[in-house]
Amino acid sequence: MNTDKLNFVVPSKAKMASFIMMGIGLVSIICMFMFDKQPDDHHYHQTRAWANVFTGSFFFMAIALGASFFLGLQYAAEAGWATSIKRIIEAVTWYLPVGLSFLLLLFILGQFHAHTIYPWMAEGVADKASPNYDAVIAGKIGYFGVFWWIRTLLYMTAWVMFTWKLRKNSLDADKVSLEESKGFHWKNVKLSAWFMVVFAVTSSTSAWDWIMSIDTHWFSTMMGWYIFSGMWVSAMITITVLIVWLKKLGYMEFVTESTVHDMGKWMFAISFLWTYLYFSQFMLIWYADIPEEVTYFQTRWESYKALMWTVLFVNFAFPMIMLMSRDSKRNFFFLMFVGTIIFIGHYLDIIMVVMPGTVGHHWTGLGWMELGTFLFFLGLFIYVVLNNLSKRPLAVKNHPFLSESLHHSI
Repeated sequence: MNTDKLNFVVPSKAKMASFIMMGIGLVSIICMFMFDKQPDDHHYHQTRAWANVFTGSFFFMAIALGASFFLGLQYAAEAGWATSIKRIIEAVTWYLPVGLSFLLLLFILGQFHAHTIYPWMAEGVADKASPNYDAVIAGKIGYFGVFWWIRTLLYMTAWVMFTWKLRKNSLDADKVSLEESKGFHWKNVKLSAWFMVVFAVTSSTSAWDWIMSIDTHWFSTMMGWYIFSGMWVSAMITITVLIVWLKKLGYMEFVTESTVHDMGKWMFAISFLWTYLYFSQFMLIWYADIPEEVTYFQTRWESYKALMWTVLFVNFAFPMIMLMSRDSKRNFFFLMFVGTIIFIGHYLDIIMVVMPGTVGHHWTGLGWMELGTFLFFLGLFIYVVLNNLSKRPLAVKNHPFLSESLHHSI
């Protein structure tokens, strides 16, 4: 093992690229709020700007959360194959507090009526004497309000605490002997077992609270799983692309081709999980034809049809065709290319989830607003992850399954 390549140094080009993306994105976001207004349609443009910021905040936070889940899953399952890439997974999770901070700020601003992403936050929405009264929302208001805020703070606190403890135990294990490190490993196994239980509940309920409540009149029992599947596959793509990129730079030589192949299989498999949930939610609602349910797809079919078909093709047909063969998952450049396309496809999926409930029929298609916001959060995400990656060795020093991972072959 080349010890000179165990400590990652952020390339100047990568650092500069992240700053450029953040700069372009920040200018775009400022322009969304300052210049893209029309006197007769002020509400729509401001809402689109806020919706874009929410989309970027949620998507990249979800990637970090998906990485936290995958990290915990490896411990809970006592899997050894991914031990050699654990530092990459941990680096991605480091963005979680940053992403949650953006979301928390947006929630606070919404509560003070700075934006209208959440209709149930509108003033007087449950007051019959108010012109903003909405009977449907009023019937659900007990679920929102203070109870919603308590749940939100519990989600954020639990996720950050579990993730932080898993990382801490992992790093502490490298500071002691191999025999002593086993204690830290088994602590993480037990901690992850609890994390899986907590995550199984909160990943769905948070999707109801933060995503589904945008379309407050609508509900779906599958929405939580649908958001989770997109989160998971996006995290797997991010981790895979990072590994391939680092290997191209001469790092991570201890990661076997079979480990990267397994990551490609995860990308392929979870793409089908996402497709199953995407189709099932649509088919069941279309077939039942219940007014309270079909409103969700009516808006999307009427004003977002091109985006719907694009999302379905990129996130289902594209990975199915491109990642079907064994060789495609062992071709690093090809895997990186396909992963990048699917990654963009899942960002478009979040746009399709958020925009109809906020912008509605005023949608005019993808534009500079969406691109600029995406670049800002992508640049920030890259900066945070790479900066964290450079602070500790890329290779795990002590782990009961390290040898298994280093010699992993399929």
